[in-house]
Amino acid sequence: MTLPDVAMVVIGRNEGTRLDLCLRSLAGFRTVYVDSGSSDGSPDRARAAGVDVIELDAAGGFSAARGRNAGIERLIVDPAIAYVQVIDGDCILEPGWIAAGKAALDGDPGLGAVFGRRREQDADASIYAWMSDMEWAIPAGPADAFGGDVLFRAAALRDTGVYRAGMIAGEDPDFALRMRGKGWRLLALAAPMTIHDAGIGRFGQWWRRTVRAGHGFAELAALHRVAPAHGYARNRRRILVWAGAVPLAAIAGLLLAATIDRRWLVLPLAALLLTGAQIVRVALRESRHHRPSRAIALALFLALGKYAEMTGLIRYHHDRLRGRRPQLIEYRTP
Repeated sequence: MTLPDVAMVVIGRNEGTRLDLCLRSLAGFRTVYVDSGSSDGSPDRARAAGVDVIELDAAGGFSAARGRNAGIERLIVDPAIAYVQVIDGDCILEPGWIAAGKAALDGDPGLGAVFGRRREQDADASIYAWMSDMEWAIPAGPADAFGGDVLFRAAALRDTGVYRAGMIAGEDPDFALRMRGKGWRLLALAAPMTIHDAGIGRFGQWWRRTVRAGHGFAELAALHRVAPAHGYARNRRRILVWAGAVPLAAIAGLLLAATIDRRWLVLPLAALLLTGAQIVRVALRESRHHRPSRAIALALFLALGKYAEMTGLIRYHHDRLRGRRPQLIEYRTP
């Protein structure tokens, strides 16, 4: 299906064959592909597919936000464009999504953006793919934020402005908060929207991706200190407790036991018991929705992920204190 008032913005960096599949799923739509310094020939792949290509220069720094801005700004100057679908280059658009999303926007002029279900490709292939699929499981209904794939009303984009180009993570919920601040509402639909290929098959990749999430939580909490209806400050507090206060108490207890009195060993013991109780609590909660082995694995990864998120949080504040522009945190190689 081709709709002249709907256009696509694809962003990517070294997506390889994933980009080919993405662009193929957008055939018939006006499409702008924005590349962030790929070394795998992605811009040439996009040109061969017949789409408009923007290659960002390295001097401005690379980020998904900057890429989306470049594509959106090129499209919304055209008054004929009423809707803009933003999609990551590692995703495939579901055939019926645009019709479903456009119908929702047409039926409610107060909606600024809609999004559907993003599914992970081969979600049962690994624990990492399965966890990614769980991450995209947003209940249908009014929403506070959206992810990287979303169908915008062009008028809402013109009203809200641009993404924060300097953000290397968390740029989507930040933009969603600002869009809601302008009075626009967001809606999650039950319809399938995209199929995502995270390409995560190793622990190190999962760790770096989780570090990036922690960086995003830190910046979102710093940017929106008094914004209502968002949980980013709570996420930051959880990181500080489970990957900060609890392990620091355990280390302090060990040092005090070694230098002053062995009774201080109660601190590391308490930290161990507290962490174990939290893992059991999360596993029991998740066992209501998943088989026991998956519930236990998810609880363990969520506990371990707090340390990766703490790394991202520290990295954000370290760069901020030094006045240094944050660099991309990549978890895939070309």
